[in-house]
Amino acid sequence: MGDLKQRNLITAQERLRDQVAHALRAALVAGELRPGNIYSAPGLAADFGISATPVREAMLDLAREGLVEPVRNKGFRITEVSERDLDQYTELRAMIEVPTVGKVTQLATVEQLEALRPVAEEIVAHAREHNLIGYLDADRRFHLQLLGLAGNERLVETVGDLRKRSRLYGLTRLDERGQLISSAEEHIELLDLMVAGDELAAQECMARHLGHVRSLWAQARDEPVEPRPKRTLGNR
Repeated sequence: MGDLKQRNLITAQERLRDQVAHALRAALVAGELRPGNIYSAPGLAADFGISATPVREAMLDLAREGLVEPVRNKGFRITEVSERDLDQYTELRAMIEVPTVGKVTQLATVEQLEALRPVAEEIVAHAREHNLIGYLDADRRFHLQLLGLAGNERLVETVGDLRKRSRLYGLTRLDERGQLISSAEEHIELLDLMVAGDELAAQECMARHLGHVRSLWAQARDEPVEPRPKRTLGNR
């Protein structure tokens, strides 16, 4: 019985850690945690009304994702990305993703492409429902699964890393104005072109989509952030 209680305790701690990590990701996306600022685990724990341990563990998870970086004896700094960085990341993604879309259009079967349609529709649904975390997660899955059809695992890893380095922060105001929906719908447009076998149009669509995403980054960075209610694990 002692072992069972210990396992139950560990499971509960892991769930709390996951809840905190999810809440922190939501705060990042909303712009409540600002790039360049340092936040301590005890300070964030006080906001959540919990101990510092699960917050520290959750922040270490975010550090592994490239969202924050540990600062010795202070806490965690929210990763800051410059305009130059964003331009370079976008250029690199275009150099990889645009020709890869052309290759996948030639090689993938209709069945393989159609398997991605539920994910593309999920992106649009999340944008319309103002679910930013769901939107970003579905967007990541769509792009990486699509690239995976080219059969190059290193390519997928490279784009995955570029996406982590160019995370979208402060999207709440853009989301509230419905500005993410048109970008979301481009995934369905892209998929339709690929299913139709129109390689050139699919490549043009991907290039346009990446340019659209870059403009959203610029707008998100310029948006003022209004004071938000105290963070809780139940309000994510």
